[in-house]
Amino acid sequence: MARILSIDYGKKRTGLAVSDPLQLIAGGLATVPTATLFDYLTQYLSHEDVECIVIGKPLQPNGQPSENLQRVEQFVNRWRKAFPQVPIEYYDERYTSVLAHQAIIDAGLRRKARQDKALVDEISATILLEDYLRARK
Repeated sequence: MARILSIDYGKKRTGLAVSDPLQLIAGGLATVPTATLFDYLTQYLSHEDVECIVIGKPLQPNGQPSENLQRVEQFVNRWRKAFPQVPIEYYDERYTSVLAHQAIIDAGLRRKARQDKALVDEISATILLEDYLRARK
């Protein structure tokens, strides 16, 4: 089997997570500047087998699109044109950042670590992927 990769797309930074080849466990991969995301993923796919990509669909709590949705859609359209063989699908990302902050607190990390936005983005992508994998079962 191939891996599943998840993206927590942000205006400045983007968190990434990936499953194991059996698609059982999600783990953080990296946080990259959004401007370099496409190149990073192109490089990653050159040496890893990825079955599909799951990207967080940014919605407000009431279900309305957030301001980031337009940027996410632009990325998805670019991806689908460049890599039609690697499907990309949306998955609701509401509350992943809140859950990521709570996971950091629960882990007992110091205040400085809790303020690391890159860590929050990577954990958010991991939570997104865990939810996706759980929903597929």
